[in-house]
Amino acid sequence: MSAKKTPATRTRVGRYELGRTLGEGSFAKVKFAKNVETGDNVAIKILDRDQVFRHKMVEHLKREISTMKLIKHPNVIKIFEVMASKSKIYIVLEFVGGGELFDQIAKYGRLKEDDAGRYFQQLINAVDYCHSRGVYHRDLKPENLLLDSFGVLKVSDFGLSAFSQQVREDGLLHTTCGTPNYVAPEVLNDKGYDGTASDVWSCGVILFVLMAGYLPFDEPNLMALYRKICKADFTFPSYFSPGAKKLIKRVLDPNPLTRITIPEILEDEWFKKWYKPAYSEEEQNVNLDDVDAVFNDSEEHLVTERKERPVSMNAFELISRSSSFNLENLFEKQKGLVKRETRFTSQCPANEIMSKIEETAKPLGFNVNKRNYKMKLKGDKTGRKGHLSVATEVFEVAPSLHMVELRKTGGDTLEFHKACQPFSFFSFFLFFFSLGFIWLLRKSGKIKEVK
Repeated sequence: MSAKKTPATRTRVGRYELGRTLGEGSFAKVKFAKNVETGDNVAIKILDRDQVFRHKMVEHLKREISTMKLIKHPNVIKIFEVMASKSKIYIVLEFVGGGELFDQIAKYGRLKEDDAGRYFQQLINAVDYCHSRGVYHRDLKPENLLLDSFGVLKVSDFGLSAFSQQVREDGLLHTTCGTPNYVAPEVLNDKGYDGTASDVWSCGVILFVLMAGYLPFDEPNLMALYRKICKADFTFPSYFSPGAKKLIKRVLDPNPLTRITIPEILEDEWFKKWYKPAYSEEEQNVNLDDVDAVFNDSEEHLVTERKERPVSMNAFELISRSSSFNLENLFEKQKGLVKRETRFTSQCPANEIMSKIEETAKPLGFNVNKRNYKMKLKGDKTGRKGHLSVATEVFEVAPSLHMVELRKTGGDTLEFHKACQPFSFFSFFLFFFSLGFIWLLRKSGKIKEVK
């Protein structure tokens, strides 16, 4: 007689029930969650409290939260509240279920000019509103642009943003930051820059990427990349329309003083073809009391986190992920791109699955960091763009069935996809890693692939 299975329970933080991991970075992860009082879906960004203080990220984080609370716009991700436990900081955000805008490029290649133009308009609306509130994003790129279920663009990740109060006496910002391929020339020159003009440049690079499917400035050598950016040394594909070429050429002007401004973009003929103005929410006083409470030593406002067993996955979540169950889908056949994640099921106990993954990963050169039923794997070899890192998580689908999910978490996404062409280092690394431990589990006779 088999032992009775203990029913799986979910993780609960305050009034939110945590679900699957939506994204993961060096200092934070983002999880899907449900407000148990209202039934609303949200996303919760989770940071390790000790790590935030140890890396002196408090002011950085306060700035990001304060910025997002200040911005109330339909094309900017909303922030609802901030909470903390003794070990974690939780930022409750609007749930945007359409994924990153970059995913559209990775899946379908370059976008049609009409679609690219509409996304660009929404981006300009959001950036224009931010600038009107004295906020400069400074890290605009497709990975920080999300889409909701209706295809509406949402700007996210204000971690590198700046306020107008941060400009010096010369009226310029002086902190070099952002993702190199999207950064304006004047930011690289380190002589001070105008936040509005530098954000406009990044918007131009994004428009080019949406329409071309690749970056206008891309070199393996960083200094060669900087030279190209500073000279605006790029060429247009032949299929760009004259109107699009004219606008992009004015946006990617290396001289910030002659670069086109947002008011001028709004009057551009190509831009106005599909233009719809955005309507922002009514002005409200921004309350930052919860932000201060998170970072002080008072335990009065702390929430508790209860966590037991692997996260249970219901039928709806399982069905929503079914398109990528098959290992054959690890590669996009037509475009040769490696997908960001793969999944398989197993009847092994969850702890046995974790052990077998660890046993297989270590000989392949991965450093393993386990916690509960999740594991972070980081390659010890440095590729062209850094270390490959993979996150795994075990979900309980039924008492005797688990689903294992692997997600790529390291490096810039656009550069990762470019590197992972067939026969490239990263492609083989990720593929054989997945294949290796799946073979090991199959050999035990306790794994079957989901069809």
